[in-house]
Amino acid sequence: MWNRTHQPFMIVLSSPSGAGKTTICREIVKRDKKIFYSVSATTRPPRKGEINGKSYLFVSETQFRQMILRNELLEYAEVYNHLYGTPKTPVIKAFRTGKDVIADLDIQGMRSCKQKLPGTVSIFILPPSIKELQRRLARRGTEKDEELQQRREALEKELACIHEFDYLVINDKLEKAIRDVLGIIRSERLRTGRKIHHKKRRIE
Repeated sequence: MWNRTHQPFMIVLSSPSGAGKTTICREIVKRDKKIFYSVSATTRPPRKGEINGKSYLFVSETQFRQMILRNELLEYAEVYNHLYGTPKTPVIKAFRTGKDVIADLDIQGMRSCKQKLPGTVSIFILPPSIKELQRRLARRGTEKDEELQQRREALEKELACIHEFDYLVINDKLEKAIRDVLGIIRSERLRTGRKIHHKKRRIE
């Protein structure tokens, strides 16, 4: 029998705010039980309906700084005046159980994962148009006017970084975007370089 297993890997979804990366991530995990969703830690206060430990791991700035000092984060960055990071231990545990890991991160987070975890797959999610993106952001109603302006100003810089990503998915219809991401993951699992007999990675 041929060995069908592969070395687990990280999948990073990035997008402008409101393009749907978090929604896609959560749906991917529901449909593929061999994928673990990495919950980010953040110093941002919870929004309405968000659950600690499920939406984000909400911590104080002091706690976050301690996590950095203890080397507990795979990557971290300051985004819109708040700190965000990927806890290392859950990722390691998922890899050890043979699961791939999916995370919705900003561009800085994607770059850090690419550096620390060779073989990371990066996917940039785009809405069908800028107008639609602005409509989605306004409809969310989760940001103040100042935050909305910051996100609009960051959009041009984010779009300029698309060439750094392995794949581009247009989220014009959510179901199609989910299927596209699932297709990318399944194809990546078939890469010869991911076979389990290759030397296992170490996360420092």
